[in-house]
Amino acid sequence: MKLHSLKAPEPNLKTRKRVGRGEGSGLGQQSGRGHKGQKSISGYSYKRGFEGGQMPLQRRIPKFGFKNPFRVEYKAVNLDTLQALIDNKSVSETITTSDLIKAGLASKHDKIKVLGRGEISAKITVEVHAFSKSAIEKIEQAGGSAKTV
Repeated sequence: MKLHSLKAPEPNLKTRKRVGRGEGSGLGQQSGRGHKGQKSISGYSYKRGFEGGQMPLQRRIPKFGFKNPFRVEYKAVNLDTLQALIDNKSVSETITTSDLIKAGLASKHDKIKVLGRGEISAKITVEVHAFSKSAIEKIEQAGGSAKTV
């Protein structure tokens, strides 16, 4: 492809619909709005979700359950993940939230909870926001300690 072989794209040749310009145009008389009815009149505007007096969909559908606005969401980190960090020598004897953020396992504003999947063999101190019972047991069994921040 060379510069001299380039060609401008074909323009959009479709003309816009001109309504209300006489019978001969094919869009005179009712201007494509049909006969009578609410939508045919000038100044018609619709309310979003209005279904002509019928009970609207958002009110027909049953609503249930309860969403707790004070729920605390934790980012889960398992013991086998911590063991992998230790094996890679990317953490020291104390694992803190900042170490896990640097490793890409959580973001700055996440609360971190250590869960008990996998095994841990190293004697380490883990300082995070929460622990599961099984995680605490396994960490202490390996000779380490679990501290909540």
